[in-house]
Parts: sequence; C-alpha cells; structure tokens
Amino acid sequence: MELPKSTDVFIVGGGPAGLAAAIAARRRGLEVTVADREHPPVDKACGEGIMPDGLAAARSLGIPLEGEGQAFRGIRFCHDSDRVEADFPQGQGLGIRRTHLHRILVDQAAQAGARLLWGVGITGIDDRRVYSASGSTEAAWIVGADGAGSRVRGWAGLQSSGCDRRRYGFRRHYPAAPWSPFMEIHWGDACQLYITPTGPREICVVLISSDPHRRLEDTLPQFPEVARRLAGLAPTTPERGAVSASRRLDRVTRGRVALVGDASGSVDAVTGEGICLLFQQAQALAEALADGDLAPYESHHRQIGKRPARMADLMLLLDRRARLRRRTMRALAAHPPLFSRLLALHLREGSIFPFFAGTFTLGWRLLTL
Repeated sequence: MELPKSTDVFIVGGGPAGLAAAIAARRRGLEVTVADREHPPVDKACGEGIMPDGLAAARSLGIPLEGEGQAFRGIRFCHDSDRVEADFPQGQGLGIRRTHLHRILVDQAAQAGARLLWGVGITGIDDRRVYSASGSTEAAWIVGADGAGSRVRGWAGLQSSGCDRRRYGFRRHYPAAPWSPFMEIHWGDACQLYITPTGPREICVVLISSDPHRRLEDTLPQFPEVARRLAGLAPTTPERGAVSASRRLDRVTRGRVALVGDASGSVDAVTGEGICLLFQQAQALAEALADGDLAPYESHHRQIGKRPARMADLMLLLDRRARLRRRTMRALAAHPPLFSRLLALHLREGSIFPFFAGTFTLGWRLLTL
C-alpha cells in the first residue's frame, strides 16, 4: 500500500494508542494517516480490564464502550485467607478482549476519516518526513505510537528514561462464568494473578511476576481457590506473554515528533491504568496538535502519569515485601473503608485529605497488628 504524498499527522503504530490518537486528531479536523506493519485485529497480553476513568476518557473521544464485554463493579484483593473489596465510587469497569477492543477502535478511526495503512512498515523519519520501503510522506506532525520498543522514540532521540523496571505477564482465557462481580487481584509470592470477567461465560487470567520463566500452570497451586475453580477447564486461547514495564522518559516530544501510549513511557500493569492513560494522552496530544504547539502536551503527559506512577510504586513495594504485604492486607481487611478511599484516590475521585487520614490509620494498624 502506497503512502500519501502529505498529511497533517502521521501516526506510526495502529494499536489502541495510535488509533485513539487518530480519532482524537480527526475530531480536531486534522488529516490523519496511520501505518502499522501488522493487520487487525492486533492482540497483546494484558489484563483486559478498563477502569471507570478509562471508560470516561473513551467517551470523551467519542468511543462508546458501554455494552461491550463484561461489566464489573469494583476491585477485590485476595491474599491467603484475607479478602478486601470495594465498589468503584462512580460507574463500572469493563472487561473486554483486547482483540475486540482493537476492532472497535479500528472501526471508529475509519468512521472518523483516518487513513489506515495496514501491513506497511515504517523504516525511518526526519523532521517532516516519514519513510517506508515504498516511498515517503511529508507530515506536519509525526506521532510514535509503536509500543514499548518504539523505533520512533529512538529515531527522535527520546530514549533517555529515569526508570525502567520490567515484569512479565502471561495470559489465558477460560470458559468459566465470573464467580464475583469484581476484578480480582490475587497476591502470591512475588507475583500476582489477575482475574477479569470478559464475558458471561469467560474470564481472563493473567500471571505477572519478575521471572520471565514463570508460567501460569506452574504457579496456580499457589492460589488454591483459583485452581479449584479452573480445575478441569481447558483454556480457550493459547498462552500469550508480554513485558510489563515501568518506564519514565525525560521528554515525550522533540521538534515535530511526539510519543503516545507505551512508546511514551508506561506504568506497571499492576495499576490497571494502561488503557486509561493512552486515551487521556490521545486527547491531550490532539489538542496540542490542533493548536500547533507540543509544549502543553509535554506538561499534560507528565501530569496524567503522576498518580498512576505513584500507585504503581506503592503496589510494587507490596510485591517485593512479603511481610509488609501480609500486614497491609490484614489491616485493609480490618478496615474496609480505607480500601474504598484508596481505590477512589487511584481513580482521581478521592480527596487527598481523607487519603492522608487513611494512611495514618493504615500505619497505626500495621504497627499494632
């Protein structure tokens, strides 16, 4: 497929981040071209859960996701015999197959008028031009949405990062009816098991740990309740793996190039905020492109990622410290309103003052357990 001679915005990468950026830019009246070497639907191993703030961010882009997948009403943490759960302060979350989400975004981008070039690999960029094996395109703006291993990031000289912690996720689907109205996170020995309902008779199970050789079938005995529920069920999808990284870039723009999605940095999957972040980044980027100035996007991008990054740091601390994790779970189970406050804060719906009060309460309970 040939590249156009010119375009306002050329987006390298047609995953959710690139398509969301394309939809947002088209809503601002910009001519948009998206190129990806793959063909849809593009899959990726992830927890497949979208939090209520992610659904709100999708709605702001004109992407209605309600009615798709399987709704869940909150989050449940499980550790040995301890359980703590909380409903979302507003709205519901959504479990949705990654391939189904990608199809929706492809359709929305096409309906918005974006030019979608599938099976087209990009070989390089310069200040105002994008190159492929078949030619080149003049672009007023170039957007790298080509994932964690972004080549656009390297071509633009934006590789420096303040932190790069890697963990590894492995995903399978099982033909099981969801056994709770929550997305569940089961905490184990230096690993977590995520259970997300993705349909009335299907769940997504993801194992995340710092060991790239650790696999779901070998780790399930650590989680006897989940193992019992999955006993005798054959997975409906093959195992798929992915890297979950905490990566913070010094800058996400240079000249007329901007990064979005995992290409622009990421937080560990433990937060469940990946999809929300890319929708919010897409909105901020489109506003900056329409105004002809990337400086506000640089600032907004940094602000968007602050709270999820802090939450990731806190949750990864629990991952690394078994004793702290046990004591924290017992304290939260003994004081459920505190977990509700933490969840609200994570979703940007809670005040910082109750959070500090709750942190004091949690600290006191940790000392007295």
